[in-house]
Amino acid sequence: MANLILSLSLVVITWSSLALAHEPSPLQDFCVADFNAAAVRVNGFACLDPKQVTPDHFLFRGLNIPGNTSNPLGSFINRPTVLEIPGLNTLGISTVRVDYRPGGVVPPHRHPRASEILTVLEGTVLVGFVTSDPENRLISKVLQKGDVFVFPLGLVHFQQNVGQGNAVTIAFLSSQNPGVIAIANAVFGSDPAINADVLAKAFQVDKSIINKLQAAHN
Repeated sequence: MANLILSLSLVVITWSSLALAHEPSPLQDFCVADFNAAAVRVNGFACLDPKQVTPDHFLFRGLNIPGNTSNPLGSFINRPTVLEIPGLNTLGISTVRVDYRPGGVVPPHRHPRASEILTVLEGTVLVGFVTSDPENRLISKVLQKGDVFVFPLGLVHFQQNVGQGNAVTIAFLSSQNPGVIAIANAVFGSDPAINADVLAKAFQVDKSIINKLQAAHN
């Protein structure tokens, strides 16, 4: 009996830990972000007085408008978060639209606070993520219109338009503010810069290559 009680206690503790691992559930109908509040921000913005809330606090227009992909990456990201939709505050969700010209990419990056589920609206898109050390296994798939793919929380992932025409994807993330860490920008464009000797040893390349990469990202 004692062993059973101990086992049940461990289960409860484990599930409690899992339940608290991500953004907490709200304790009210909504908490529209009050960007002018003097309160210290902790896991979201202070709540606007509900009497001042309007439908526009829950609205974002323009996700149907194609983005300008005339840039070196060949992609455009439209990412309305809580800053554009104040009603997202404390709800733990957000969305993003990506437009790609042929060959356009969303380079390897990660979201430290969110899992992501992506749907292809138009085109053919190569997607993939890499598992953590020590396996570093690539999980990758070519998606067609209507296909859905999931990127687990925190893992490095990417997208590329591998079709002949333009492509469009839309994704939903499990955080009002998922954060984005672009791997190349973080490693080669940090301020101040990471010591070039460290990076040369890490990537097993000549230091001059590191210097060129750092110059390109600053």
